[in-house]
Amino acid sequence: MVFAVEQPRVSLTQAAIDQIKGMIVRGELRPGDRLPKESELAARLNLSRGSLREAVRALSLVRVLEVRQGDGTYVTSLRPELLLETTGFFTELQAEESSLHQIMEARRMLEAGTAALAAQFATPEELSTLDQLVEEMAGLDDVEAFVENDLRFHRVIAVASRNDVVVALLDNLSSRTTRALVWRGLTQSRAYERTLEEHRAISEALKAKRGDIASAMMTAHIAGVDSWLEHAAEEPAGP
Repeated sequence: MVFAVEQPRVSLTQAAIDQIKGMIVRGELRPGDRLPKESELAARLNLSRGSLREAVRALSLVRVLEVRQGDGTYVTSLRPELLLETTGFFTELQAEESSLHQIMEARRMLEAGTAALAAQFATPEELSTLDQLVEEMAGLDDVEAFVENDLRFHRVIAVASRNDVVVALLDNLSSRTTRALVWRGLTQSRAYERTLEEHRAISEALKAKRGDIASAMMTAHIAGVDSWLEHAAEEPAGP
């Protein structure tokens, strides 16, 4: 007697995920489209309704699909900032020194690239905003305001790169960095002055359309924060 071996549930769910993703990639389902009824889609993909439900649940968690109670299931906008939201959660979970160092390495590589692109694509308005932020930073004496200014400065440059994926990635890598910068401002002398000088130099390089210089300066700027993290890890914990 030959017994049929049931395929593992996880494989069936993954198959359903892959098929729905395939429909999106091929353009059969576009951003904002409503999925066919569950029974219809399950028959079309030759899947059980249970596997299909699990696939929809999984794709909803990563913001590919959105389940609207009483209305159906829709493909989301699929915008980078939406799909990369889970990166921010990953960043929040990385408390170990080695993980923070890797996050800073990722920032250094990404921000060096955004600076080079921003030198080509930044508008006069964006360059003016950077100048304004630099001037505002010079008058700040509040740590939280200082950090907020720093984050805005970096985001303007990221947006000026005209790469939405990189902007979304950097947005989601910022939370841990924000905390590091707050601590840096509280514990290190010349932190304000040094950061201000670095921002001013980066802004000047962008205005001169010197992407090579802006990229090198941004690399050094982020590396300085990374270096501070290494030294802070060796000192008693701060507030």
